[in-house]
Amino acid sequence: MNLEYLSGFGNEFASEALPGALPVGQNSPQKAPYGLYTELFSGTAFTMVRSEARRTWLYRIQPSANHPAFSRLERQLAGGPLGAVTPNRLRWNPLDIPSEPTDFIDGLVGMVANSGSEKPSGISVYNYRANRSMERVFFNADGELLIVPEQGRLRIATELGVLDVEPLEIVVLPRGLKFRVELLDAQARGYVAENHGAPLRLPDLGPIGSNGLANPRDFLTPVAHYEDLKQPTTLVQKFLGELWACELDHSPLNVVAWHGNNVPYKYDLRRFNTLGTVSFDHPDPSIFTVLTSPTSTHGLANLDFVIFPPRWMVAENTFRPPWFHRNLMNEYMGLIQGAYDAKAEGFLPGGASLHSCMSAHGPDGETCTKAINVDLAPHKIDNTMAFMFETSQVLRPTQFALDCPQLQPSYDACWASLPATFNPNRR
Repeated sequence: MNLEYLSGFGNEFASEALPGALPVGQNSPQKAPYGLYTELFSGTAFTMVRSEARRTWLYRIQPSANHPAFSRLERQLAGGPLGAVTPNRLRWNPLDIPSEPTDFIDGLVGMVANSGSEKPSGISVYNYRANRSMERVFFNADGELLIVPEQGRLRIATELGVLDVEPLEIVVLPRGLKFRVELLDAQARGYVAENHGAPLRLPDLGPIGSNGLANPRDFLTPVAHYEDLKQPTTLVQKFLGELWACELDHSPLNVVAWHGNNVPYKYDLRRFNTLGTVSFDHPDPSIFTVLTSPTSTHGLANLDFVIFPPRWMVAENTFRPPWFHRNLMNEYMGLIQGAYDAKAEGFLPGGASLHSCMSAHGPDGETCTKAINVDLAPHKIDNTMAFMFETSQVLRPTQFALDCPQLQPSYDACWASLPATFNPNRR
């Protein structure tokens, strides 16, 4: 099913795993079909304006309220507390996939964050590594999850159905949605942005017009699929940054039918309609925005998800790599495949970099020298996919991110080779 609601939240979607499981004409009948229970899954406040409201009606075998008390788990998320404040540019090699059995939850490692889980805005960024499928079910009370696989295919079984996702695809899971991550390959690795603010949506196109960038028709939701399993199941939740769990006697993925717009969805990044200059100069990276979480200040994002996909470079008389810049926004970058056109080496698939507010950065010395001296001709940047989690609040690394051996101690050196070419006697 297509996710057209990303460009206008009035649209709804519906799916049923059994014929007639969706009530007709009302949301909460006295007796729901098949003896199901009715449950409302709200992603926004009841009084939110209609265009921004996110909610889905669920018709399920057991209501979510049927659970015992949660207990705090002894094993918590890896990453630790936020580390010391640093304005420095940071870059990490890919984290190793553990040798011991590790599922998606245990493989989450906190890297950077700009607010606590109890705050109504901000983001937290994790890397994940896994070598086994989850046997538990998980939900995140702290925020919406944007999952970006770098290695290994995932099958994500949710309350609303199943989504298969592979590298070069992304998946977004609403706050509070229950899900289980199963591995379709021997191991998996990738990135997760936890969005504490307004739900992600497509950016406005403005002067671009009515088409371009990510098209609504390419966002896919799952078909209803339920598990009627009467067996012990561990349900884990993340609440204010901590992991808590309880034991159920049934699978919580037991929704037989649903309708609404507070739903999981996936998107293939290869379908992004890239725009750029056909005359001169390098456009701002905002032209590559896939999804955005806005703030109350128009144009200032809580979170932008930006990609740098294969594309043609044709600008005349132009320094074609990203220009040197200092930015109000804070950038956490990752690489899914290939090489990033602004870095000759050191930025690896599965790795990451952090450039904070007003931190000067840009192409490294080798890339810069090559771009200044190359004979310009149309050429295609191919076999690449880098991305950026960009946010208006400063991102602080976790203590783990500052101490781990993957942190590159000599990242600054990539700009040290830039020669001084100024000559006041030559224009």
